[in-house]
Amino acid sequence: MKVSHVMLGVSDIERSVSFYRDKLGFALQNRFESFAFFDGGTITLALSGDIWNHAGKAAGAMQVVLGVDNVKESYAELKAKGVEFVNEPRNVNGREWAANFRDPDGHLLSIFGPPGD
Repeated sequence: MKVSHVMLGVSDIERSVSFYRDKLGFALQNRFESFAFFDGGTITLALSGDIWNHAGKAAGAMQVVLGVDNVKESYAELKAKGVEFVNEPRNVNGREWAANFRDPDGHLLSIFGPPGD
């Protein structure tokens, strides 16, 4: 058994597709009325308006971690695209660094990996 998809409920599918595609750079694989599927590497990141409408209209207690090769560089690139971070890059385990931000519906995301220079 393995994780194949992470699906997030979203309130506005158009706004969220734009965020994940245009700001974060995920490749859109498929798009249906209230669903969008992105290439997440070894998993698929899916967005669903239906989940949002049926699950209490709130971001859950979860976090999507985006692996990057250089946290400081990725942080600067995403900030330039208008991503608002909760915190600046910081050391989280001695080797890797992370910085957290939220998507348009409040889902917690982070970039995670080596700090860079």
